[in-house]
Amino acid sequence: MNIYVDFDDCLCETARHFSGLAREMFGTDVPYENINFFNLQKSFSLTDKQYEDMMTEAHKPEILLSYDETPGAADALNAWVNDGHDVSVITGRPYSAFEASREWLDRHGLGAVKLYCLDKYGRDNFIKGSKFSLELEDYYKMHFDLAVEDSPHAFKFFDHLPGLKIMVYDRPWNHDIELPGANYKRCFDWETIRKSV
Repeated sequence: MNIYVDFDDCLCETARHFSGLAREMFGTDVPYENINFFNLQKSFSLTDKQYEDMMTEAHKPEILLSYDETPGAADALNAWVNDGHDVSVITGRPYSAFEASREWLDRHGLGAVKLYCLDKYGRDNFIKGSKFSLELEDYYKMHFDLAVEDSPHAFKFFDHLPGLKIMVYDRPWNHDIELPGANYKRCFDWETIRKSV
């Protein structure tokens, strides 16, 4: 089985970190539970400059390495790898974040997992001239049987795979959306995801 896993807010608690970072940098107090939009600029009511500054800070290697693991994520991915499945982490982070992201995976015992940077959101302006290691045309040639994703904005990247099962990791910004089809299942933790596969 080929498995697609998103990085931020599936493998690690990125938005929780952003909540503290926005408070620290701009005095914006939006608890994680109140991050109602995947668009963090909108969630935190930031100007373009503030958003750019926050994203630049959040993508520094030492910050990327500090993100807490989502409980149970590494165990689930390693169980899949040990069962012979092919696991690929497909992140919207720019390629400039690849090295730190790869190190984060390795530190969490996920050395056997592949990592790709795909421009999912077209938001690479905060690091000028960003590059990505996976082009869309090459992504669309890949086949997956299962996906774990939290972002409603990424669901469009699954349209070409009608047999794909999508585990939607429940987060405040997707909690109230209607899932696009019967192949989407809302999951509240990694234990639920593992039991559903």
